[in-house]
Amino acid sequence: MSREQWKQLAAARDLLGLGNRATVKEIKQAYRRLSKEHHPDTASQGEEERLAMHEITAAYQTLLRHCEQYPIPLCREESDQPLDGEDWWLDRFGQDPLWGKGGK
Repeated sequence: MSREQWKQLAAARDLLGLGNRATVKEIKQAYRRLSKEHHPDTASQGEEERLAMHEITAAYQTLLRHCEQYPIPLCREESDQPLDGEDWWLDRFGQDPLWGKGGK
């Protein structure tokens, strides 16, 4: 995942008030809780509520899409593998004479 994707994921996690690790059930519960507060049918009909609901829904969709594609935590830890593909490759095969930078 790119740094931008991690940032989007972290922003979505923070918006829904989730911790570093969350199950799909916890994500859905957080979405339902916030949507009850900000849904235009139950809250005031102001523009702020409509925009808040759009942001909550976008965050929810981002997290669900992540959970479908990547069965990993919702935050990047320092011990995690590098983000960029080239860094990942060099971390694993950098010393290999055939595949690494030192290859001929």
